Amino acid sequence: MKIGVFDSGYGGLTILSKIRRHLPSYDYIYLGDNARAPYGSRSFDVIYRYTLQAVRHLEQMGCRLIILACNTASAKALRTIQQHDIDPNRLRVLGVIRPTVEAVPDCRHIGVLATQGTIQSMSYVLELQKQFALQHPISITQQACPMWVPLIESNEHHSAGADFFVDKYLSLLFHQNPHIETLILACTHYPLLLPQIRQWLGARDVRIIAQGDIVANSLATYLERHTDIAQDLSQSGTCLYLTTEAADKFADSASIFLQDMVQAHHVELAEDMDRY
Repeated sequence: MKIGVFDSGYGGLTILSKIRRHLPSYDYIYLGDNARAPYGSRSFDVIYRYTLQAVRHLEQMGCRLIILACNTASAKALRTIQQHDIDPNRLRVLGVIRPTVEAVPDCRHIGVLATQGTIQSMSYVLELQKQFALQHPISITQQACPMWVPLIESNEHHSAGADFFVDKYLSLLFHQNPHIETLILACTHYPLLLPQIRQWLGARDVRIIAQGDIVANSLATYLERHTDIAQDLSQSGTCLYLTTEAADKFADSASIFLQDMVQAHHVELAEDMDRY
């Protein structure tokens, strides 16, 4: 049995690379629904349906554990899938939002940068409020960054255009709340803009929460706690890359995120899938 990693596009590769660095012996399947990306502006129902199709496909390919390495899918589909669509004795599906929130230090002013879909879901606000509910009131400020993903996927994240949009969205965020102490990068693409984000922040005392190492460490802890699942997982150190887009296009774009060339395979996700 293998570990599946799903994303609507390429950003989940930043999660996968960190997971493989922390847990290199396991076998992985990465599935990117690149043909239907981005998910950020789609409705809850569409994202849930697309995500469930991907989960079903990965399960059929022998995955015992699946990580939704997509904030939008984690926000809009994870809970429904966990509660209604899977048998936990056969399959576990985890997201990236809870481990990210659990890594936020004790503070009072938190900023969240994300896609429009993740922000509209209010998932980070709800999880952060639960995290700090018994400690003290917190201020949560959110900002959508609609141009960041296309800039990154076009390999333009080192351009002057990227600098402009980093300045634009960070300025909007800190204009809403100049006292932000912790900044959550709530999209798996955004770590590729870390140099510009850090440069913009300058001397501000702001902690940046990026998800790769956090999710990898959380998965390692999860497997330590659930030895029955860990024992089911094969350990040959392999990784299979699947995409709903053209395989050569995926391989070319994936190199932006992995700094390496990979071989990918095209798959079709079934449109109609029955529940258990």
